[in-house]
Order: sequence, then C-alpha cells, then structure tokens
Amino acid sequence: MKAKPIITASMLSLFLGVGHAALAPAQAAEDAAPVSVVRAPTDLPGPIARSAPKTVTVELDAVEVVGRLADDTTYRYWTFNGKVPGPMVRVRVGDTVVVKFKNAGDSWMNHNVDFHAVTGPGGGAGATVAEPGQMKTFKFKALKPGLFVYHCATPMVAQHISNGMYGMILVEPEGGLPKVDHEFYVMQGEIYTEEPYGTTGELTESYDKLLDERPEYYVFNGAVGALTKEAPLKAEVGDTVRIYFGVGGPNKTSSFHVIGEIFDKVYNFGSINGGATSDVQTVTVAPGGATIAQLRLEVPGTYKLVDHALSRLERGLVGALVVDGPENPEIFDDNPTGQVAQR
Repeated sequence: MKAKPIITASMLSLFLGVGHAALAPAQAAEDAAPVSVVRAPTDLPGPIARSAPKTVTVELDAVEVVGRLADDTTYRYWTFNGKVPGPMVRVRVGDTVVVKFKNAGDSWMNHNVDFHAVTGPGGGAGATVAEPGQMKTFKFKALKPGLFVYHCATPMVAQHISNGMYGMILVEPEGGLPKVDHEFYVMQGEIYTEEPYGTTGELTESYDKLLDERPEYYVFNGAVGALTKEAPLKAEVGDTVRIYFGVGGPNKTSSFHVIGEIFDKVYNFGSINGGATSDVQTVTVAPGGATIAQLRLEVPGTYKLVDHALSRLERGLVGALVVDGPENPEIFDDNPTGQVAQR
C-alpha cells in the first residue's frame, strides 16, 4: 500500500483558521479495474433562460478513484463527482447557491471546496472540511458575473488540486451571454509522479516534484488523450464555438492556443463585465484562473488545442477540435497548384 501524508488538525487550523478533527485512519486501496476520469468537454449545463434570481443547490462529492492516466498507466485521482475537472456549475448573478459537499466513506483523506466566486472567508473552505463519510453545507450569494475556478483547499492544498480536485463555476450576467452553436468545458492540470513520464502500471504521486513544481504529466480534462482519443471537441464549418477554459494547476500558467485559429473574442481573466478583446492568438491563464474564448469556424480540419509552452505537448498536453464541412479554398487552400503529392 502506498504511503499517505499525515494532515493533522493543527495543520488544518493553521490554514483555515478553524479547528477540525484529525484524519481517519488510512484505508487500503481496493483492487479494481481502472476507470475513465475524463470529463467530456460537452458535459456542461446549458444557458440559463430565466430572468430572475433563485436558490440553486449544488451537490459535490469527493471521490477517490484509480483511473486511467494514459495507455497502460493508472493513477489514484482525487475528484469531485468522479471526474476531472469537477462538474461545471452554472448560475445567474444574484442567485443564492447552496453547496452540499460530501466526502465519500472510502476516501483516504479529508476534503473540502473553495469557490473563487464566493465573497466570504476561505470561499467556503472552512465550512466544508469533511472527514470520510461526512457531509457539510454552506451557502453564498453570487454577487459578480464571470467564470471562476473552484478547488479543494485542504492542506497540502497543492496536492489535492494536482490529484484532480478542481472545476469551474460560471456566473452568468443579467441577460446571459450571446448565443453560440457549441459550448465546451476544458481545464488544464498537472500531475506529479515518482515514476518518469510514460511508465506503465499504477503510478505514485511525488511530493518532492510537487514542491519543486516539476510535473511529469500535463493534462486537459484529467488524462493524456482525454480530448484527442476519448472526447475530442466536435463542430462544423460555420458554427460558432465558445470554450470555457480554466487552469486547475496547481502551479503552471497556461498560454492557451488553438493551432490554425484566431479567437474572435476573449473575455480575459473570465471577466464578463469588462467586455471582450477581439482577434486574439494566445491567451495567458494563471493557475486558479479562467478565460472565455469564442471563435467562428471557417475551414474544416482538426485543430490542436495546446499550451504554447509547447514542450508540455510532449508530456500529454494536447486536445483536438474536429471540424467537419465543405472546403473553403478562398480562406485556406493547402494545394493551390493542384500538385500531385509525391510518395
């Protein structure tokens, strides 16, 4: 059985300013077939149609699961609701949000949740520290529109985040966002393992590499191949696409880029009230930050989603936007002279 860190009540008190019980004894990992932890980029709630605020209940479960990290490679993830990232929450400005947070009974660790959309101490972290088997509840009012990250904030905070405990909440403005044909949910994360990139079998998290900020894997939506082999983004020529993009991290800033496309509009920092920036090639997104990028698709083909710190592509960080439809040689022609390809 892999060794697990000891997080004491005093450590929790130091970070959160409150006292909580110590962790339950460590439990042995169950022998089970690895599952997919990938959150499909299409797995997000649709736009809000109502025009008045209401009370919205959000249920989050901390679930620890052995999942597929790459081909023939597994990892013990810590998740919200069994997937990475956690579920995308969608509310309207002025809504009252009731968060019901439960930690699964077979968890090794205490967990909690900190919402960056909260105005209040710890973003709800102190109110939701739950031992295995416990449920905690708090509520907040969504005061400001925007796209915000949420994550586990139990010490060691970076460990909980890197193991998969992050997600996003969209607080729509009054009147909502402009209509588009497709919306996608994408988050970038880092995984720190003792074993080098490409090792097969179940890998072990590395605290030293985490503290030194030396990840072995960079991932979109939880795993290598998540947005290429398992769940690529799909659209058609003429469609408008909006990508809700965030960085769970916990440490590295992303330079988000779609190869072969230009973002028509970008809501920098996930800020909606500030208006959009037009015609953007690459977007800087900090760990714990977000952006909203919008584009209209003119030419068919496969477009790669990357962090333009491109060495990270070699450690798993690439996605695909597959666009079907008629060719558009007035905009892009990869064979203008009609040459026959040489073998």
